[in-house]
Amino acid sequence: MKKQIVNVERRSDCGLSMALEALGDRWSLLILRDLMFTEKRSYSELQSSEEGIATNILASRLAALEGNQIIRKYSDITNGRRSLYYLTQKGIDLVPVVLELMHWMSVYNPQAAVCSKQMKAFRKDRVSTISNYMEQLKIQHLEDHE
Repeated sequence: MKKQIVNVERRSDCGLSMALEALGDRWSLLILRDLMFTEKRSYSELQSSEEGIATNILASRLAALEGNQIIRKYSDITNGRRSLYYLTQKGIDLVPVVLELMHWMSVYNPQAAVCSKQMKAFRKDRVSTISNYMEQLKIQHLEDHE
């Protein structure tokens, strides 16, 4: 049986509030960014991100994302002691949200770096970029792990 994190005392039935409860905080979004736009899959690779996430926070956020069925954890077939993390369909469906947040900040803060190569294409054609990239992620994250 899959673990599902259930918020017993939900603040409200507002969709945005519930989404924020499922995603958690900035660390969860940064983990999702790395799973979406880099080849990082292991705990140590995710911990190596420049933001410097603490080990206890990383473990907590990975567990929460897994419990909310946004990511899945698999044993690494080349090293049984290591786990690898992959997006679920629910996680892949967050790509437009993450790209829009990146784009929004780049519009309002010239210091915001483009942290994914998809961002350049996104600026030119949002719909095609999102669709094409989500299809790529399905191949990378779902097809070999379903």
